[in-house]
Amino acid sequence: MQATISITNKWQLHIPKAARIALKLTKPGKVEARVENNTLILTPTKSKILEVAGKYQHLYKKHPIDIDNVRAIIDYSNL
Repeated sequence: MQATISITNKWQLHIPKAARIALKLTKPGKVEARVENNTLILTPTKSKILEVAGKYQHLYKKHPIDIDNVRAIIDYSNL
């Protein structure tokens, strides 16, 4: 795939939809940028925080919060 894209006055680029689909990019997302032989190369990367998302979920007990009575749950004595 080849396309011509514009650079804004804030140095932003728009990645064409066909390229986003081919690279399986999602937003928000990150790409690694490097220059080789006077060519800009963008490579999709994973965010470090997203790599561990859910990894420690088993350490926390989940309690459903009753939104209607949330004030009764909050401890105001230390405020």
